[in-house]
Amino acid sequence: MRQRKIIWYLLLTLVLSAFACNLPQTGSAPTSAPTDSGFQAPTQPAEQEAVEPSAMPGAQTTPESPAPGAAAPKDKELKLATTSILVGSGLIDQLLSQFQAKTGYQVELEKGGAGRAIKLGEKYVVDVLLVNEPGSEIKFIEDGNGRDRLPVMYTDYVIVGPASDPAGIKSAAKAKEAFKKIADAQALFVTRSDNLGDQGAETKLWKAAGVTPQGDWYVFSDQGPVGALKLASDGQGYSLTDRATFLENKDLLQLEVLYEGDELLRDYYHVVTVNPDRSPKINYPAAQALAQFLTSPEAQAIIQQIGVDQYGQPIFFPASQP
Repeated sequence: MRQRKIIWYLLLTLVLSAFACNLPQTGSAPTSAPTDSGFQAPTQPAEQEAVEPSAMPGAQTTPESPAPGAAAPKDKELKLATTSILVGSGLIDQLLSQFQAKTGYQVELEKGGAGRAIKLGEKYVVDVLLVNEPGSEIKFIEDGNGRDRLPVMYTDYVIVGPASDPAGIKSAAKAKEAFKKIADAQALFVTRSDNLGDQGAETKLWKAAGVTPQGDWYVFSDQGPVGALKLASDGQGYSLTDRATFLENKDLLQLEVLYEGDELLRDYYHVVTVNPDRSPKINYPAAQALAQFLTSPEAQAIIQQIGVDQYGQPIFFPASQP
């Protein structure tokens, strides 16, 4: 009997032990709260690939506008070569501001002389020209470097001299007659020696007058357009100058406009597109867009207002027919 009780006791002990091993642990050793003591930031943090919103399932995005100053797409970039006088007058800024706002094109400007602009076109580093050298423009197209040529505007030259007008050019019917009167009177005439725009126009007028200017009365100046005017003013002589230069400096001079308005005194500007067949770099659609804008009524209205506020008269005149 006693032996049976012992066996039952051992069996009960084994069952209770097995049951206790399968019970869940409801308690654990207490741990202290985390502190910053002894903390060191990792020197090589684990890299985590950023997930763009558009890559997340169900994400919706809208196209973002380019940030200010961001580069324009290639097909929206346009390179224009033009003359310094158009830049200095503020005309180009006004025209390009309107053009860019209307079309979204971004224009990169190359300024200098008309000759430099044409050379840039020959090297196909610009898309379009706005220049005032008709002979060179025509040759540019004939040589296959250009495709389109449209009149945009003209500025003009004026013959200035002292109020006393010793050669009497105010009564001349034509500009060539005014030059002939100056030569016949051997009145002081100051010319530029830099072979730029004024001298080219002047040479054309002397040729039309049938005169080869020479002698003490015909004086060269190498001081640029303003220097030539000052020399003529000091000597109470004559000179040929563009209207804008004279108006900008007339308060410094003892000179007046004595003759103006002849067709031979006009200096025409044309927009000339570069031939895209010569180079894949040429953005011809952009060049066409600018040409169309420059000859539009909107641009022509801007052109005829330049100078009015400052001088009381325009310094450029529209040349594109509606």
